[in-house]
Amino acid sequence: MVTETVRTVRDVLASAGRVGPFFAVSTDPAEEVDPTWRPLGELAGAPALAQRVAHVRRVLSEQAGAPVAERVAASIALQGLAARLVSAPIAAVALHGVLPALGADTLFWRVSVTGPWPLWTGTDRFRDPAELPALVAEEIAEPLVAGVRALVSVSARVLWGNVASSVAGARRVLADPRATDVAAAVLAHPLLAEAGERRPAEPPDRGWTFRRRSCCLYYRVPGGGTCGDCVLR
Repeated sequence: MVTETVRTVRDVLASAGRVGPFFAVSTDPAEEVDPTWRPLGELAGAPALAQRVAHVRRVLSEQAGAPVAERVAASIALQGLAARLVSAPIAAVALHGVLPALGADTLFWRVSVTGPWPLWTGTDRFRDPAELPALVAEEIAEPLVAGVRALVSVSARVLWGNVASSVAGARRVLADPRATDVAAAVLAHPLLAEAGERRPAEPPDRGWTFRRRSCCLYYRVPGGGTCGDCVLR
């Protein structure tokens, strides 16, 4: 059951954005004239992706007071981007049972020096909510994983684990019963199915708790540790 009646993509994404900053996608028509917005389909091969990895590496090294390996920074950068890109579609389906037509040509990103990259869309169309797993795994994650691996030698298993962790993380933040089923359907996609497992629920989760089969490598940052869903815990 959806939480409220919505009529437009703008309504749905506004509702999703109220969950938190990682769920926000602007629909302001005035943004369309800004040439700095780039389509999702360009992200995997964009110089901005390499710059993002370098930025994350620099920030982590400064915080740790010691150099951080490039593959560690690449993993953590991808996890942040994945969380940013998958959260709004998951929220739309979980909260309203509809899926805005966010894809390679309709979802746009813009570089931000600090914080999550802003997202924008001008689409007024919906697509079949049953397409959410393919949207997340094939249209969003697969090109991004390939793009990062083209830049840095980092395990695909690690990167897919990061994507799966982002899906489970969005479900936890939503804290909505429907989100449990929606996230489970995404995690069952063949590209994500081996990235982790759903275990009996541990608070604050309901239904199940996600445990990945890899590590995002944050423990390799001096002074870092392991995440709650890490295989090393």
